[in-house]
Amino acid sequence: MTVESTNEEIRELTLLEQIENDPDVNQSALATQLGVAVGTVNWHLKRLIAKGAVKVARAERKKLRYIITPEGLALRARLAVDYVERSFSVYRRTRQRVKDYLIKVEKAGFDRVRIVGSGDVADICKLTCIEQGITVVNDKSAPALVLDGYKIRLEGLE
Repeated sequence: MTVESTNEEIRELTLLEQIENDPDVNQSALATQLGVAVGTVNWHLKRLIAKGAVKVARAERKKLRYIITPEGLALRARLAVDYVERSFSVYRRTRQRVKDYLIKVEKAGFDRVRIVGSGDVADICKLTCIEQGITVVNDKSAPALVLDGYKIRLEGLE
């Protein structure tokens, strides 16, 4: 599965959730919630309608109402499960990578590391360090786990 198809699935999941919460929501509001252009929302809605996941009904003269079909509810459930499974897979792979690096850190005689970066991956790194008995410090002389998105590299053992 490519990153692009993953992003499309996340957008579709979010659209289905938003429509389920508010059938009278408009495309402009959906675009703002997703952080994309209205045209992108329109394209996704057309796909969901073609899949039979969403129906459109006229609520007023110019106002549309989006209705999730039983197929749409099933699609939302599948997309949610897929998202959670992918998230746990990334979590497990990240923890294992950090554990492998921490073994190298300990073998090199260190009991502490720096974490360069922030966000969810940094939080996973910190948790893994605590569990492995490695202290997280800001000392530049300590080896560093350097984060770049989901990628992690170890620096400072040379």
